[in-house]
Amino acid sequence: MSKHGRVLVAMSGGIDSTVTAMMLHEQGYEVVGVTMKTWDYASSGGSSKETGCCSLDSINDARQVAVDMNFHHFIVDIRADFGDYVIDNFVDEYIAGRTPNPCVLCNTHIKWSSLLKRADALDCEFIATGHYAKIKSQEDRLFVSKAEDLHKDQSYVLWGLSQECLQRSKFPLGPHQKSEVRQMAADWGYTDLSKKAESYEICFVPDNDYRGFLKRRVEGLEERVAGGSFLSTKGEPIGKHEGYPFYTIGQRKGLGIAFGEPMYVTEIRPTTNEVVLGRVEDLIRNGMKVNQVNSMKYPTIPDGDWLTQIRYNSPGSLAKLQTASDGKIDVEFLSNVTGVAPGQSAVFYEGDDVIGGGIIWGSH
Repeated sequence: MSKHGRVLVAMSGGIDSTVTAMMLHEQGYEVVGVTMKTWDYASSGGSSKETGCCSLDSINDARQVAVDMNFHHFIVDIRADFGDYVIDNFVDEYIAGRTPNPCVLCNTHIKWSSLLKRADALDCEFIATGHYAKIKSQEDRLFVSKAEDLHKDQSYVLWGLSQECLQRSKFPLGPHQKSEVRQMAADWGYTDLSKKAESYEICFVPDNDYRGFLKRRVEGLEERVAGGSFLSTKGEPIGKHEGYPFYTIGQRKGLGIAFGEPMYVTEIRPTTNEVVLGRVEDLIRNGMKVNQVNSMKYPTIPDGDWLTQIRYNSPGSLAKLQTASDGKIDVEFLSNVTGVAPGQSAVFYEGDDVIGGGIIWGSH
């Protein structure tokens, strides 16, 4: 019997999850590794070489670490659940004119659920991942807090985790800098892994071509939405676009037309297949509405002024929060904010601590 108990470690084959497993093994936990097969890139029709957490090379890398460290490793196929929820939502949100955040949905609804289910089946008390974040407690509440390495902090994508998930989760990398993690991998003899480049791609769009993915995924989409109008902020037609799902709020490049000055996507109108373009100042928003709210640090998210982050790796802005009668949160920014994109996550912080978060429903 291990000194600290049995822990199921999600292993992608990358440096962070590998070091997570090795750290827990060294600390005296009985480690069980699991690699989740979420997506078969060959079926997407993409042109790039299969990379990332679902590739055969990554799975083999994770298994080799388990062999080296003498602990069990399993491969779990969750492609059906992942595709039905995460990928279908990804497509539906773009068709609705919003910009989804699939990593948040995967963490909240798929990854942790699958890990806990396998942990129970394998008699594991805990689950662990290679996320850069910390778990803290206050009275009877658990909550996520920012990692020591603020450049790698992933608290933004973890706002949806429930108390049950947090009670059984471990984030060993939270107190460490990325440079320390690379050094640990090298010290354990994994020199190539310690030099492995970061991957910021969505796992099921590894070529980063989300437009191509949507075209392949939705039969006839390109023909259905082609030829829509670009409008000025005054409502005047100023050109034709390829179809509203292929644009995101704040986009400047790839518009396919020159205007003589930088122009940005400021609004997407799916019902009329129109995309509104304006100057950078036209992206400024005073507030937004947030739904699908999850509270972490407190039983409910308190009204008041809290730091609000609307994009991964953004510094956040101070905003006044007030819960409306319909359960949504009305957010009024105390200074103007640009690029508020419906479909993205809004995460509320008290210092480094995640109070909670939700999905941006609309802005004003």
